[in-house]
Amino acid sequence: MMNCPLCGKAAHTRSSHQVTPMTKERYNQCQNIECSHTFITLETFVRSIACPGKVVAAPPHPDKGGQSHMNF
Repeated sequence: MMNCPLCGKAAHTRSSHQVTPMTKERYNQCQNIECSHTFITLETFVRSIACPGKVVAAPPHPDKGGQSHMNF
Protein backbone atom coordinates (compact mmCIF):
# COMPACT_ATOMS: atom_id res chain seq x y z
CA MET A 1 0.00 0.00 0.00
CA MET A 2 1.06 3.56 -0.65
CA ASN A 3 -0.39 6.91 0.31
CA CYS A 4 -1.87 9.13 -2.39
CA PRO A 5 0.54 11.96 -3.27
CA LEU A 6 -2.42 14.37 -3.65
CA CYS A 7 -4.60 13.81 -0.58
CA GLY A 8 -2.43 11.51 1.60
CA LYS A 9 -5.08 8.79 1.99
CA ALA A 10 -4.46 5.08 1.30
CA ALA A 11 -3.96 4.02 -2.32
CA HIS A 12 -4.16 0.40 -3.42
CA THR A 13 -2.33 -1.32 -6.26
CA ARG A 14 -4.74 -2.14 -9.08
CA SER A 15 -2.20 -3.89 -11.35
CA SER A 16 1.54 -4.15 -11.89
CA HIS A 17 4.11 -4.80 -14.59
CA GLN A 18 7.61 -6.30 -14.16
CA VAL A 19 10.01 -3.79 -15.80
CA THR A 20 13.27 -5.59 -14.93
CA PRO A 21 14.06 -8.56 -12.64
CA MET A 22 14.58 -6.03 -9.81
CA THR A 23 11.96 -3.35 -10.63
CA LYS A 24 8.17 -3.44 -10.79
CA GLU A 25 5.87 -0.69 -12.06
CA ARG A 26 2.64 -0.45 -10.04
CA TYR A 27 -0.62 1.18 -11.06
CA ASN A 28 -2.30 2.63 -7.95
CA GLN A 29 -5.65 4.19 -7.17
CA CYS A 30 -6.51 6.40 -4.19
CA GLN A 31 -9.24 4.91 -1.98
CA ASN A 32 -10.58 8.35 -1.03
CA ILE A 33 -13.78 8.55 -3.09
CA GLU A 34 -13.49 12.35 -3.33
CA CYS A 35 -9.97 12.05 -4.82
CA SER A 36 -9.70 8.72 -6.73
CA HIS A 37 -6.28 9.79 -8.08
CA THR A 38 -4.73 7.10 -10.31
CA PHE A 39 -0.92 7.10 -10.50
CA ILE A 40 2.13 4.95 -11.24
CA THR A 41 4.95 4.06 -8.83
CA LEU A 42 8.15 2.03 -9.18
CA GLU A 43 9.15 -0.63 -6.65
CA THR A 44 12.87 -1.51 -6.77
CA PHE A 45 15.01 -3.99 -4.87
CA VAL A 46 17.60 -2.12 -2.77
CA ARG A 47 19.52 -4.62 -0.62
CA SER A 48 19.22 -7.89 1.30
CA ILE A 49 18.91 -7.97 5.07
CA ALA A 50 19.54 -11.71 5.42
CA CYS A 51 20.36 -14.29 2.77
CA PRO A 52 19.62 -18.01 3.04
CA GLY A 53 22.58 -20.28 3.69
CA LYS A 54 23.99 -22.75 1.23
CA VAL A 55 21.45 -25.41 0.33
CA VAL A 56 22.74 -28.90 1.07
CA ALA A 57 21.06 -31.58 -1.01
CA ALA A 58 19.42 -34.42 0.89
CA PRO A 59 20.83 -37.93 0.30
CA PRO A 60 18.84 -40.17 -2.05
CA HIS A 61 16.27 -42.60 -0.69
CA PRO A 62 17.51 -46.18 -0.22
CA ASP A 63 16.61 -48.58 -2.99
CA LYS A 64 14.26 -51.50 -2.41
CA GLY A 65 17.19 -53.76 -1.51
CA GLY A 66 18.21 -51.92 1.66
CA GLN A 67 20.78 -49.28 2.53
CA SER A 68 21.98 -46.49 0.35
CA HIS A 69 25.52 -45.23 -0.22
CA MET A 70 26.77 -42.65 2.29
CA ASN A 71 27.88 -39.43 0.60
CA PHE A 72 30.62 -37.47 2.39
